[in-house]
Amino acid sequence: MEITSAMVKELRERTQAGMMDCKKALVACDGDMDKAIDYLREKGLSAAAKKAGRVAAEGAVHSYIHMGGKIGVLVEVNCETDFVAKTETFLSLCRDVALQIAATNPICVTKEEVPADVLEHERSVLRAQALNEGKPEKIVDKMVEGRVEKYYKENVLMEQAFVKNPDITISTLVNEATLASGEKISIRRFVRYECGEGIEKKESNLAAEIAEMTKK
Repeated sequence: MEITSAMVKELRERTQAGMMDCKKALVACDGDMDKAIDYLREKGLSAAAKKAGRVAAEGAVHSYIHMGGKIGVLVEVNCETDFVAKTETFLSLCRDVALQIAATNPICVTKEEVPADVLEHERSVLRAQALNEGKPEKIVDKMVEGRVEKYYKENVLMEQAFVKNPDITISTLVNEATLASGEKISIRRFVRYECGEGIEKKESNLAAEIAEMTKK
């Protein structure tokens, strides 16, 4: 894939990394912007990565109620100072993250938090699916890993596409807020409630009920 100057410029604006480092990251990631951001963070070359080791113990617990009280979210977002916690940039991020959780119902914040037994079960199901599709044994493992990555993108908050702008992930959204604020910002934890969740509901069959009533 051709790496354009516009792509390099966008990556630099998002990460504050050097121009050459940005171009190298894009080449290594075949032009994928989100992967290039992660590449720079892993190499410690982005401004967000340099802030990663700091302690972020301030912040806010933000609440969001959706659909007339049918869904509620509490999310803790951390930053380094109380000053940043009161800024519009930070508060806007809190609102967006809570909205994301309400809309997508993720199971955890990061990939590392996915329980090992859940991941193992998912791998076994995906492997069985691939084999049932008649895929050659030698490529099944590679297919499973690709599908696991899709599972992460659907179920892990930081890997999900942002509902208000699917071109970026929640990870990118947090990185951009980090750069804008000049402080480390992180999502620590969340809880999502949905009215009636976990309660076995009686299935009603109106046609059957009417038929039964006419017999009497």
